[in-house]
Amino acid sequence: MSKDYGSGGLVAILPPQANTTVEAELGVLLQADVATIVSRLTCYEQDSRNRLMGYFRNVGASLRALDTAKPDFGLFACTGSTYLVGLEEEDRAFAALPVPLISAARAVMEALNALNARRLALVSPYPEWLTDACVAFWQAQGKTVVDVRSPAGDRSDTRRIYDLGSAQALAEVNALADTRVDCIVITGTGMPSLAAIAKARMAVPVLSSNLCLAWAAHRKLRREVPLQAWLAADAPWRERLARRFPKAMQ
Repeated sequence: MSKDYGSGGLVAILPPQANTTVEAELGVLLQADVATIVSRLTCYEQDSRNRLMGYFRNVGASLRALDTAKPDFGLFACTGSTYLVGLEEEDRAFAALPVPLISAARAVMEALNALNARRLALVSPYPEWLTDACVAFWQAQGKTVVDVRSPAGDRSDTRRIYDLGSAQALAEVNALADTRVDCIVITGTGMPSLAAIAKARMAVPVLSSNLCLAWAAHRKLRREVPLQAWLAADAPWRERLARRFPKAMQ
């Protein structure tokens, strides 16, 4: 790749095929000299569980679609798949791939560990069965899930998550204001959440999968900025968000 663009590195982004949130939010979060190339995770099963498993099984094909591009590493931007297969199976599968991958779920786990967060509240846009898998996943990582909030509406098909907005995420975050936890996690990569994090006035940190993915990407590129700086009121991404997506901040 020409160093005219991406002098800070080239990162592959692998979002689910209908997810319209990942690229927008990572475009705000990643620093300007970090270039990205996108290859979508694809599976055409109509059943949501089978589709999420297909994204995981087909990740090699998504990487092959990059052709001669040689990213430094990739971001597997689908938490639902990891919640279903677990980190051990994910690690085994990813170890056989030609490009190192960081999954969204692992990025969130590393962020939680950096904050020494053990007691969690979740904002989950998932159907009940996937929320249950999410809770079980975090409990398996030694976390205690104290409360779970979900936006109203039918999300029996996980693709309906992409119709949500950050206002719905913020409403559920605000509803957790009196919950005694170490951190609030907005689960998934598909529900817009950066504006919710920017607007939230909470006594504890609020994380999202995409924010954690971007933080993990910068760490992989040897840009060791403390996570607390990413969550601070003067974090640079907040100004970029307001400038690029002003409607989200209204």
